[in-house]
Amino acid sequence: MTLTTMTVEGGTFIKRKDTMNSRVTEDLLPQKTVLLLIDVQKGFDDPVWGERNNPQAEENIARLLARWRMTRRPVYHVQHLSRLPLSPLNPAHPGHELKEVARPAEGEPLFQKHVNSAFIGTNLEEKLREVGCEALVITGLTTPHCVSTTARMAGNLGFRTLVVSDATAAFALTGHDGRRYSAEEIHAVSLATLHEEFATIVDTETLLGRVR
Repeated sequence: MTLTTMTVEGGTFIKRKDTMNSRVTEDLLPQKTVLLLIDVQKGFDDPVWGERNNPQAEENIARLLARWRMTRRPVYHVQHLSRLPLSPLNPAHPGHELKEVARPAEGEPLFQKHVNSAFIGTNLEEKLREVGCEALVITGLTTPHCVSTTARMAGNLGFRTLVVSDATAAFALTGHDGRRYSAEEIHAVSLATLHEEFATIVDTETLLGRVR
């Protein structure tokens, strides 16, 4: 890890640059790089969520998934089971089901959670350490919530973490002051808060070029 010092109005800001994560994207990814698919569920197609960005996210997830399986790298799946009765992701609703593109193949673990982090209430950390995870690639929904929370915890737990910018997606949100933020704004800012702090942000093409 290195620290970058920046002079800003009002004082000095020190930003952490995680060279361990950055190095992962420069070379071929290790064989024990785990692909994590977070909450790729039918319920996120419900109109209740509103405007979404990255309509190609599922397509890119499918491309990454195919490459991981072809190269026999580990794939883990996460499914959110909401405790809110009216949520499209509640187990009583068909929306809790995984999309066809993200269904686990035989031998691929599925972790079911009730909160934003895929590490809380599951044995995900244990399984990652058990398999000897050398890097963790995160995809799925949604960028500011379960993707971001899981990436932050992964980074804090010491995993080399990468988040795929075009294999994740966000929905528009309204702030406490009533200001409306577009899905693209939410997505971009969420990734910016992760990059070189908790994870390294990459795109699908770059990642595929490093998986052989």
